[in-house]
Amino acid sequence: MSTLADSIGRSLPDRDEAPRVAMVEALRAAGSVRSAAVAEALLAVPRHVFAPEAALAEAYEPERALVTKRNEYGLAVSSVSAARIQAQMLEQADVRPGMRVLEVGSGGYNAALIAELVGPAGEVVTVDIDPFVTERAEKYLAEAGYERVRVVLADGSGQVEGGPFDRIVVTVGAWDLPPAWTGALVEGGTITVPLRMHGLTRSITFRREGERLVSVSATVSGFVKIQGADAHDEFLVLPRGTKEVGLRFDELERPDTSRLGGVLETPRAEWWSGVTIANQEPFDSLYLWLASSLPGFGLMSVDPELDTKTVAPANRMACPVIVEGDSLAYLALRRISEDPAEFEFGAHGFGPEGGPLAALINTEVRKWDREHRTGDGPVFTAQPIGIPNDQLPDGLVIDKTHVRLTISWP
Repeated sequence: MSTLADSIGRSLPDRDEAPRVAMVEALRAAGSVRSAAVAEALLAVPRHVFAPEAALAEAYEPERALVTKRNEYGLAVSSVSAARIQAQMLEQADVRPGMRVLEVGSGGYNAALIAELVGPAGEVVTVDIDPFVTERAEKYLAEAGYERVRVVLADGSGQVEGGPFDRIVVTVGAWDLPPAWTGALVEGGTITVPLRMHGLTRSITFRREGERLVSVSATVSGFVKIQGADAHDEFLVLPRGTKEVGLRFDELERPDTSRLGGVLETPRAEWWSGVTIANQEPFDSLYLWLASSLPGFGLMSVDPELDTKTVAPANRMACPVIVEGDSLAYLALRRISEDPAEFEFGAHGFGPEGGPLAALINTEVRKWDREHRTGDGPVFTAQPIGIPNDQLPDGLVIDKTHVRLTISWP
């Protein structure tokens, strides 16, 4: 089997850099690192310098995000993202030597990786709204030898000097696509952004085609939320009046939830689809399909400390749910065999129309299984908010503040 050194044509670093080498080897084995350029960048940049609070071994764990700041509620508002996520985004972004690149959401480490990718002939600008973040970034970039990266304190949703850019890499979770981002791209340039749609985040690389953005790739992702003018909070509903069960709706157009009081005190209807899945088999495209095809879509979460087992969603942190009037239904799973472990998709419904809503979820689960389970996934198209319907591609249209986003399945 070829080694990392063989694949990138470079000798391995000294023994004191072994954690860095091990991280890159693990990322390559997992498929997160596919190119020699990204592997070389990850080997070159000392990740631990940008998170001195973390132990050396922790800094190089591929799945570990290194939190650098929390808000008054203890929630992370700034971090050095997991190396796997950063590697995947850089592979998506396809940053090349000599390019001019804007990073939105600083921290320093990812900007240093981009600087390695663009080389001495390229330019890197990184912007963040938080002076705590930009001061850290400037300090640690200098310590690591990347003083040529320009750090800007500003709201990354606005215009940033230094463009136009060949690539924009957004390292915060965005709900919308501000016009300043599209305007800062050269024609044919790309923006890679973790974009939230109905509460589901996908890291999408869009290519600029005139005034519209068209996706060229998308992967599951997650980042701390963007701050500033384009920050967006989800709408939370507590149908039992406590935090035991929460329903979250993320778009401007959302269902009427005013009649859900007492809905979870009604009998539970259970419907099963006949669609099965093996243990550890991914099914993230199912969530996006349900969000694209079901009206009244949101996400259900259950607080484990308050859980009375009234509901049993497929995922207690974020499970598809649909609401209509005084009824709701959510995606469910049940184990149907032990060895090997196998599960069946279904749905649970509550309220007068809970049964039909559960049946509707199962109909879409079966359609996903027939038509989209093994496919390439949808194409995402973003166009300015004023574009008329007859100029939009077919698919689900989500109206954000700045763009009309269309999700088009093949």
